[in-house]
Amino acid sequence: MTDRGLAGTLLGGTFLDNAFLDEADARLAQTDAHLARAYPGGRGQRQPVHTVYVPGPRYTADLPRRWGSEAAALLDQHGGIDALTALVGLPDDVAERVAPRVVAKLASEPVEDLRIDFEDGYGRPGDAQEDADVVRAATALAGALREGRAPAFVGIRFKCFEAPTRRRGLRTLDLFLATLLEHGELPDGLRLTLPKVSTASQVDVMVDACAAIERAAGLPEGRLGFEVQVETPPLVLGADGRNEVAAALHAGAGRVTGLHYGTYDYSASLEVAAEQQSMAHPAADHAKLVMQTAAAETGVQLSDGSTNVLPVGDADAVRHAWRLHHDLVRRSLERAYYQGWDLHPGQLPTRFLATFAFFAGGFDRAAGRLRAYLQRDEGGVLDEPATARALARFVDRGVSCGAVDEETLRGATGLDRTALARLAQPKSDTESLRAPVPPLEEEHA
Repeated sequence: MTDRGLAGTLLGGTFLDNAFLDEADARLAQTDAHLARAYPGGRGQRQPVHTVYVPGPRYTADLPRRWGSEAAALLDQHGGIDALTALVGLPDDVAERVAPRVVAKLASEPVEDLRIDFEDGYGRPGDAQEDADVVRAATALAGALREGRAPAFVGIRFKCFEAPTRRRGLRTLDLFLATLLEHGELPDGLRLTLPKVSTASQVDVMVDACAAIERAAGLPEGRLGFEVQVETPPLVLGADGRNEVAAALHAGAGRVTGLHYGTYDYSASLEVAAEQQSMAHPAADHAKLVMQTAAAETGVQLSDGSTNVLPVGDADAVRHAWRLHHDLVRRSLERAYYQGWDLHPGQLPTRFLATFAFFAGGFDRAAGRLRAYLQRDEGGVLDEPATARALARFVDRGVSCGAVDEETLRGATGLDRTALARLAQPKSDTESLRAPVPPLEEEHA
């Protein structure tokens, strides 16, 4: 009998019986558990569009307000928001939609995420001085939290776990958290940044440090998470040829919340000339693609680095720095890096302008495609479920960052924020298992 004749006799029957299907389920049960644990999807949490870094001694409770005022003053000094939208070449219709939002943002929430820096931006003044500065900064932050003046996300960057600075870094972290807890509870948006990570073993130590502090302070297990800064080549490509970023991320036992690219340390390690060090250098793109692949569907948020070309000096220097910063932020957004570092108040206008324009400028088309998908309309683009999730995530980020309001969202898609979030992050309700994720081959051993 020919293959065609055999198929015809089945009349809709199948070749694989229940015994085979049960065996397949049994054989792949460990794989299913591994994927659920290692790749739980997005956490369903807001991601700040930037992180502002300030040296520890310069932090004061009113810093966000001061940065917003200085940014607005610089903007006014150089022609206002309309001059800036023209400088960076925004289309008129997009500029009209986002310009008022940028001005309002500088007044209402100029700093979304603040990192009080006790690493490169601080130096090594000695233990007694650093202890005093840490206590002062943590006390000031506790006051800002009580008064409602702290950013939504705030925390500390301490020294790395390389041998010369390991004990100092751990002491600074410990002292900072202990001082905060003396004055009240830890903030929901607490961020702890572990810099210059080179191996997964350094992440192991950070996990154990967090657990030890939680036990000693009576905090719930898993309360402390941390960011990993990708600033060293060994974290991108280990001596054994493996992707150490992925190994470090999964060694984090569910505590790693972000991967942050370090522009200048990483570039310098590769001997990129100082004038060529940039977020747009091919070496930076390679490292960030590795980070992006490692973090996919893990719920770990990605952040690009910074530019040290600041909008200071005469009018030409300010305009040059603004154009550069705007274009770099836009470039990062187009490559799915939705967060970056800002080092100066004058970078806030271009940060928010580029971000709002990116999401507002793409909103109508994304919302239209999403609505067509939900209503099963046939149009010029036939989107699959994965693309629909990407559309929903784009729209959700636009609303979350303030580029689009919720009324516009409902009118364009028929969705409220809750429904949009479920579509954007369908796995976000899955409980994360806070345990190291073993390599798949070990599970089969």
